[in-house]
Amino acid sequence: MSSPVPTITPTPDHSQRGSAWEVFLAFLQLGLTSFGGPIAHLAYFRAEFVQRRHWLDDQSYSDLVALCQFLPGPASSQVGIALGWGRAGWRGAAAAWSGFTLPSALVLIVFALGIQQWSALAQSGAIHGLKVVAVAVVAQAVWGMAKSLCPDAPRAAMALGAALVVLVFSATWVQFAVILMGACVGHVFLKHSTIAPMSTHNDFGVSKKTGAFLLGTFVTLLASLPWLASAMHSPALTSFSQFYQAGALVFGGGHVVLPLLQSAVVPNGLLSNDTFLAGYGAAQAVPGPLFTFAAYLGAAMPEPLGGWTGGVLLLVAIFLPAFLLVAGALPFWQTLRQQARAQRTMAGINAAVVGILLAALYDPVWTSAIHTRTDFALALAAFGLLVIAKASPVWVVTGAALAGAVLGW
Repeated sequence: MSSPVPTITPTPDHSQRGSAWEVFLAFLQLGLTSFGGPIAHLAYFRAEFVQRRHWLDDQSYSDLVALCQFLPGPASSQVGIALGWGRAGWRGAAAAWSGFTLPSALVLIVFALGIQQWSALAQSGAIHGLKVVAVAVVAQAVWGMAKSLCPDAPRAAMALGAALVVLVFSATWVQFAVILMGACVGHVFLKHSTIAPMSTHNDFGVSKKTGAFLLGTFVTLLASLPWLASAMHSPALTSFSQFYQAGALVFGGGHVVLPLLQSAVVPNGLLSNDTFLAGYGAAQAVPGPLFTFAAYLGAAMPEPLGGWTGGVLLLVAIFLPAFLLVAGALPFWQTLRQQARAQRTMAGINAAVVGILLAALYDPVWTSAIHTRTDFALALAAFGLLVIAKASPVWVVTGAALAGAVLGW
């Protein structure tokens, strides 16, 4: 985890800050072109808003990235939300999220509707190619995250232990329990990592009172939504609650949300594994945040969700924690990141999520996609292109879909 307090110093002259419309157009351009996952997104943001538009300086941007890496949820989307907030207040935050998220969400909803309309599409060779390339994409994520988040023996052991627990016990709550276990073990046993010296504190424009209210809202929803869903016997509210929990508890990037969402929609029969993994493969081929996969799942679900209503509802559910957390944490970040206990806790959580993703690489990703030697060869070729050749994911995904179609034919 990197540097100090995330800040964009607001100016009294609002004409110098910009409008929500300006923010929306800037982020829409990125939402249409930002391929490559969260790390690439952060590089696009720096080039656009630090180097080209000069909305903030490099130090402030690095501080903001440090905060969003510390929080659960989609880090690149949270950075975008905070950038929009600093530029045009809460309207700017909403505009930044909309511009960056809607292009990929709309494409994935249309894809889900296509699979429902033409059932043969779900069984086609192209869709099987998407499921196979998901193996390569998740393997790449495990490989990269293990190198950065489990650099020593204790954290590697924690990751392997987490994977074993999740593979042996398949209940939904086990994954959340493993994250909690990782936090406790890290808090007690891991050594404190080095923290960079603090920079000058700047006011982001969110008071501690407002921050406390937003964090309180986040915790209240996390605790109350499952109870409300159970009391009201509402399938829609149950799905909203599950996707809110996934957005609230996922550390380590968009790929880690895969096992949490799979456990929310596949075991109870809302979606088949084939339909789930076809959408996950398609999500690699669109720009913007991977969390928009939730829109596909909502659109592909049966009644009372499904279609545009389900897609939009679950898209909001998975991103809502990101809004509450990043705005709520801003006024407390400077103090929090100095705490050695917080650093150790985060290190433990990160090791646990690597293990959860490693387990997901086997089940459901591998078990649902790799059935023949040819499938494995295609997955291996895609992995080599992603990891060794550093090829763009969009071209790798497209090539795998075409190869699947040819092999199926």
